[in-house]
This record gives sequence, structure tokens and C-alpha cells, in this order.
Amino acid sequence: MHYNYLIIGSGLFGATFAHLATQRGERCMVIEKRNHLGGNIYCDNIEGINVHRYGAHIFHTSNKLVWDFVNGLVPFNRYTNSPIANYKGEIYNLPFNMNTFRQMWGVITPDEAQAVIDRQKAEAIAALGGREPANLEEQALCLVGRDIFEKLIKEYTEKQWGRPCSQLPAFIIRRLPVRMVYDNNYFNDAYQGIPIGGYNRLTEALLKGSDVITGCDFQQLKPSVERLADGKYSIVLPDHTRITYDKMVYTGPIDEYFDFSLGMLEWRTVAFRTRTEDTPNYQGNAVVNYTSHEKPFTRIIEHKHFEMFGQDVYATPKTVISEEYSTEYKPGMEPYYPVNDDRNNNLAQRYRDMAAQLSDVIFGGRLAEYKYYDMAPVIERCLTYFNL
Repeated sequence: MHYNYLIIGSGLFGATFAHLATQRGERCMVIEKRNHLGGNIYCDNIEGINVHRYGAHIFHTSNKLVWDFVNGLVPFNRYTNSPIANYKGEIYNLPFNMNTFRQMWGVITPDEAQAVIDRQKAEAIAALGGREPANLEEQALCLVGRDIFEKLIKEYTEKQWGRPCSQLPAFIIRRLPVRMVYDNNYFNDAYQGIPIGGYNRLTEALLKGSDVITGCDFQQLKPSVERLADGKYSIVLPDHTRITYDKMVYTGPIDEYFDFSLGMLEWRTVAFRTRTEDTPNYQGNAVVNYTSHEKPFTRIIEHKHFEMFGQDVYATPKTVISEEYSTEYKPGMEPYYPVNDDRNNNLAQRYRDMAAQLSDVIFGGRLAEYKYYDMAPVIERCLTYFNL
């Protein structure tokens, strides 16, 4: 059996690439290491609720081409991301906006809020004595002042990165959006939502027409790859079938592809504790961040609020929540966020240089590019590749 593309990984990049290639009349074989398709956008169905197994995924974009593309596959709902911060029982709206400032200082007008922020920023800048911020803590204090930093940034960030803000580089937080309007919409994009019926429906639509194999680790098949005399490649599948293909699309970790020959890239990862609660409404919002060290988790996701609104929340008598714990990545865990310090950025670039020498392998997605991606830019990159 011959394929135009052998695609390693069925996440959003691999699945979108397969869809676009299939639409062009090309044949794709998709190999997935996990026992399900869809990568990190995969959902479990528990108590009739679509549960984001690998963390909350909220689709947002200002690119109408991308929005029309995904809605042409499955309609999206009107979910608007409006997270809440819980600091030792005090509740604040996010992102930082007039509701946040009213809750923190009792101010009502934008001028009042700006005056408080400007005063606290000036104190932080004066404390530096004319030098540039040397770490994340100093940088954040100069951007938003002490109150916002202490309650909504400091301990939450320390839980995310596993080290004090004073030991984190300043570039991580070069800007912090401050909105002088009463608007809790986290994203500025023109479009946002969740696929009606869950992300699995989007994955199924993207992979329609492709051949797929789950529970198949490419690293175990890699020794069987051969370059044939006609320029094509062959690989032996787990059932001992040999297939041929023209090009490979690789979406796994780039350092793993090269057998870690230059060293291992570092990641942060997230552990989830998901449980069913015997109540129809646990926290009243999809996303609640816990910004102090009092709670070891960074946030709680209540999944039903992504797709159930108003009184519909109570039509399902139970709910499902996930506590998220940020932790250091170790082999065998799922890599989530690249550690973008000098050491890892330089190493990643050396791997990218090696990848650029391979004309028959396309590297795409967050793992293969060592780059944090939202979902829409992943799709946009695939559309660009196909000149769409």
C-alpha cells in the first residue's frame, strides 16, 4: 500500500494536515502512539459531559479563514472564556480589568484605577535605582504594581514554574494586559468557542478519509524505515505489513526524532486529578485559578460549563472537575510547555537546523517545533503550507 504522507501523531497539526492532503486527493496514513486519536484535544465522556482529558482547550482566533474552516467541519458554540481567580477565598475577575480593580481597591472609574497602578509602578521602578528589572518579580512589579503581583501573579507563577519569581527570568512576563473596561472576556479575538458535541467530533471530521492506527509508537517502528531505489520510503507496521510513502509529517518531540543526539530539551508538564462531584454545579465557572500556595493546584476546571449554559447546567445532575498540578517533566510524562531559557532555546535551534536538512520530513506542532501553540495558529500553519 502506498501513501503520499505518513503522519506521526493525530493531534491538531497531524489531523489538520491529513484533512487538507486528503482534500487534495492525496492518501495519508496516520500513526498515533496513544490509544485514542486527537492528541491533547481528546475528550472523555463522563456523566454525559465532554471532559478535556489533557486540560482545557478553548478555541479562539481573529482569523476568519481559520474560524470558517473549523466551523465547516463541526459547528462551534458561543463559549466565552472568563476565568476567575481565587486568592485565599477572595474572588477576582480575570483578565485584569475594571471588575478586578473594583474588587481589589473599591475603585469605580478608570482614572481611579490607573492612579493606584501608576503609584505602585512608580514605587517599584524607583526601588530599582535606574537599572533594568533582573527577574520576573521585579518586571511584574514594574508593570502592574505590588497588589496585583502579590495576589494574582506571584504564587500562581511560582506554582506553574516550580521556583520563586525572583529566580525566573524577566522576559517571561514582558507585558501584562491591563484593561480599563468592565470586560471579563479573556481573549481579544473576534471568534471563540468549543465544538458542539466536543473536540472528538472535530478530530473525526479532520481524519475522515485517512487510514489511522492507534497504540503504535513510531520510535519502535523507526528502525524498519528504508529509502527505496525510486526515492520512496517504506516502513513495517505492527501487523508486519510494509507500506511505502513519499514524505513524513512528524509531530512528536524533535529531540526524540534525532534520538536525543544533542541532548534532551526540557519541558514543564501538568498532572490532572479528575473526579465526579454529586452536584450539578460545583464552582459556577469553567475555569477558577487558585493564585496562592494554600492550594497545591493551579486551577480547577469544571468541564460542563464549556458546553452547558444557564439552566442547562442543572439538566445534568452531576458534574466533573479537574484539578491541575504543574510539575517538572520527566521521561514518560506528557510534555506540555517548553522551557524557553537560553539553554533550551539554543538547543532547540540546533535541532531545527538538523530538521531543515531533511527534505522529506515535515516537522510541525508544539512538540516538533519546541514552541507553545494555541490551536488556531496550528491550523493556520497547515493552511499556509497548502497555500490556502
